[in-house]
Amino acid sequence: MSRKVFFLTSTSKEVIFQIVLHIVLFLFFSFDRNQPQIHEYKIVAFLNYALGALIINYALLPRYFYQKKYLLFFLYVAIMVFLIIAVEELVLERIYYPDTRGKYFPGVVYSLLDVLPVITILAGFKFAWDASTKQREVEELRSSVKESELQFLKSQINPHFLFNNLNNLYSYAIEQSPKTPSIILELSSVLRYMLYDCKEDFVGLGKEIEHLKNFTQLNELQIEDRGKVTFEAPHIPSGYLIAPLILNVFIENAFKHSTASQSEDIRIDIHIRLDVNGQLDFKCENSFRPLTNTDKLNNGIGLKNVKKRLQLLYPDAHTLRITDVNHLYSVHLKMNLKSSLE
Repeated sequence: MSRKVFFLTSTSKEVIFQIVLHIVLFLFFSFDRNQPQIHEYKIVAFLNYALGALIINYALLPRYFYQKKYLLFFLYVAIMVFLIIAVEELVLERIYYPDTRGKYFPGVVYSLLDVLPVITILAGFKFAWDASTKQREVEELRSSVKESELQFLKSQINPHFLFNNLNNLYSYAIEQSPKTPSIILELSSVLRYMLYDCKEDFVGLGKEIEHLKNFTQLNELQIEDRGKVTFEAPHIPSGYLIAPLILNVFIENAFKHSTASQSEDIRIDIHIRLDVNGQLDFKCENSFRPLTNTDKLNNGIGLKNVKKRLQLLYPDAHTLRITDVNHLYSVHLKMNLKSSLE
């Protein structure tokens, strides 16, 4: 239904545009300082041109030119111009000027100079209109593809997160750990946010940071007394929006690779700040043993996912730097956030 409404609206706009164009062009065509009144011949002659342009615009252009049949297009345009000249010279001028202009043919060049400017203007504006319409359709298609790709990337996050944490929960349940109920509650809180609270393309920064804090506390249960986790997000002002779950992967990777490579002295530091210009500064550092394969961290599915989302959502508005030096894996992300007032 919406497509039909759009089609009718677009067609109506084109009709109005063509009417205005024909009126303006006719006024220029018929203007004569020595003859202020519009002669009937001018009206009929312009209608002859307009009819020829109508056939070129709505029959020859879509059927031949847009189908890349250029030779046939220009052949039929030449025939159409010849017919317009023939009607003007052999019919109209003999009716309206039988004793003067109707008695002789001024020549091909003169006739072409009389006909081609009007035909070229009418056909040129039609071609420009079609090109503009096609460009809008391409932009809408690109936007649709981008939205579909973002939805696909976003849908990959929940199963990935759920798979990892269900494995952890299973381990605690096997061990009959007293922390199992706490883990279930934390997991329920995090999943509620991921499934219901972040359906929009952008969410409030404060809500996202609260989720990240809960997410960190959930993963911190895995470490117990084997290390220290720091989460700092001081003085975060309200009024800014961020793409949901964009920072999750970095925190999840920090826990996954620290706990997989170390049995003690685990260190994970997460710092989030926002400057007065709306630039978010996110740092996540984690320790790791040199024997662990950090290449897998750099090339994991989750990291590729978040890099792609950053490219789509924050083009030319973010910098991401990842390093692993002296047994310390560091992620430093800066991104320009949108204001909720924009």
